[in-house]
Amino acid sequence: MSEKLNWENLEKPLSKAVLKVIKNVFQFIKMTPVQCGTIPQLLSCKDVAVEAVTGSGKTLSFLIPIIEILLKRHKESSWKKNEIGAIVISPTRELAVQTSDVLAKFLKEPELSFLTQKLLVGGTSVEEDIESLISNGAQILICTVGRLLDLLERNNDNDLKLAGRVKSLEILILDEGDRLLSLGFEVPLNTILSYLPRQRRTGLFSATQTKELLDLMRAGLRNPVTVTVKEKANQNTPKLLQNYYMIVPSEQKINFLLKFIQSHDIQKAMLFLPTCACVEYWNEILPHLINTTKILAIHGKMKKKRLKILNEFRIAEKALLLCTDVMARGIDIPEIDWVLQFDPPSNAEAFVHRSGRSGRQGREGNALIMLQSNEIAYIDFISKNQKVVLKLYEYDESWADDLKYINSIIHKLQTADKSIFDKGTQAFVSHIKAYSKHECYLILRLKDLDLGKVATSYGLLRLPKMPEMKDEFKKSFIGPTTEVNVNDLKYKNKQKQEAYKAKQEIYQTTGEWPGKKILKKSNESWAETKKKKELRKENRKKRQEAKKSMREAKDNGEHVNNKRKNKYTQEDLDELAKDIRAIKRFKKNKISKEELDEQIGYSNSDCDSLDSD
Repeated sequence: MSEKLNWENLEKPLSKAVLKVIKNVFQFIKMTPVQCGTIPQLLSCKDVAVEAVTGSGKTLSFLIPIIEILLKRHKESSWKKNEIGAIVISPTRELAVQTSDVLAKFLKEPELSFLTQKLLVGGTSVEEDIESLISNGAQILICTVGRLLDLLERNNDNDLKLAGRVKSLEILILDEGDRLLSLGFEVPLNTILSYLPRQRRTGLFSATQTKELLDLMRAGLRNPVTVTVKEKANQNTPKLLQNYYMIVPSEQKINFLLKFIQSHDIQKAMLFLPTCACVEYWNEILPHLINTTKILAIHGKMKKKRLKILNEFRIAEKALLLCTDVMARGIDIPEIDWVLQFDPPSNAEAFVHRSGRSGRQGREGNALIMLQSNEIAYIDFISKNQKVVLKLYEYDESWADDLKYINSIIHKLQTADKSIFDKGTQAFVSHIKAYSKHECYLILRLKDLDLGKVATSYGLLRLPKMPEMKDEFKKSFIGPTTEVNVNDLKYKNKQKQEAYKAKQEIYQTTGEWPGKKILKKSNESWAETKKKKELRKENRKKRQEAKKSMREAKDNGEHVNNKRKNKYTQEDLDELAKDIRAIKRFKKNKISKEELDEQIGYSNSDCDSLDSD
């Protein structure tokens, strides 16, 4: 098997320039199994669908064939400036940038310098991208879905005409295909495929297989060869990655996390948090609790900042990166020795991808997930669902003694700046809301959580007012030793404090807080709201299927009964009227897009799902 993995033993030999970069720049002596299984297939003009564990070397599996295919064509007929030979589509700009950086190392080789690449991602000027493509051209595009589709659909731009340039396309790569679909890119991907020539090679790379992925394979690939590579038949994560779990009392999560970091010589670690608001809050708090490690933060609502922070994390000697699942896929930072998970992710697949940020490409790694006593069933679920074995991490019971001290620091930070108090409340509420939407809701049940203890772990000054907050939680909540009147808290930011003071004066005069929206049914829990949304979605789906059946019947020449009698129930009509009212309010700028989605029954479980780049 070791002979088979030698770069020189491929049936279709690699060019000297490519071999030189592999050995001298990357210093890879042998191919990984996924590279051995994929590269020969793509070089043999076959479409491939590749499933391999994260960190197995998928990037080189498609970049090397891209270069070889374009190099072969160049020898027959030189590439023109306005011809595009290869496209790589990534789910996020971070992964696209990372792929572009790897490709750049190959293109620095003099024999390959005739090839040029262009990075097309969100967060940059579309006009600059257009100008660059017109002036310099590019044979290889590394892009995100949104930006590529935007440029393809600019038919009125006579100078660019990207749809015409891609007619020379030799190979298309869909990187992290399952992630592309989970972010809702199925429709735009199919639109992009309609612009591309059918006589091309296509590679679909992913860490997991889903039904939606199979549908995409049928739409975009011709008789693909399936390559499935797992380092162990009974394991979905890298073999040198050790997965641990820790059973933590609800109120002790941050305290135990700090103790864990202090008791290990961690150089670089990633801490996955449930929501963007949680990342924002703990980014304010943790620098005051950890003084030996640099604290950085990334989440999906950040745009231009993300790449800068990611680069800062890469070059730091010792750092902890707070993040959401926007960083769970494809990001390759070899030095990460620990992946920490504050809470179970919203879906089981995300657990594997989070953990896979450590233990990449033959390096040892570690991952730890913090679970509460009511979540123990999750261990068996992950073992069966994702084939990941978790080991119990034994901690020192004395760790619990520092809870009061840690919380006293957090309380002081909130009383010193109302902005931190606001962020803490928002983080807690968003955490509970995200928990209520877990894919594993039969195991991770909101009703099993003691919200008083969870609020204690956030170091809150008081319990937030929310339908789920029962009187019994007031007994388990541990707040500051002396009662704090949150209305007397002041913002450190002077402008914010002045605005807050003005609102207070209006409230004292009118009895109403300016700009505050009056929400109907405020006493309804998220669980009840979720059920109603699901029912609305189901009814909407039935109506769509009925319309589709009617259209198909008409197309087939069948008789269709168009009588509207009893076609819709009163509930359907009421629901339709409600949706129309919400759309009208949105058009008049009375509600935001997120509020519109919420009211008509469409909502995302995590703010990162909106990051379409």
